[in-house]
Amino acid sequence: MTIFVKEAVSEQPIQTLETILVQLNGVERAMVDIEDGEVKIEYDENQVSNESIKARILQHGLHLLD
Repeated sequence: MTIFVKEAVSEQPIQTLETILVQLNGVERAMVDIEDGEVKIEYDENQVSNESIKARILQHGLHLLD
């Protein structure tokens, strides 16, 4: 799954985002491109849904870009 997170262009929000994601059961890996806020997430669909991942990001005050 690939999403874009508005704040994921500087170090502190990226660290927060990576921490949030790896704590979710089923998320195997999260890679962030600091240039444009692109976040690639590898996860086990049997353990977590992409909607759950997005909701968790939003709960922490980060914003998804369309």
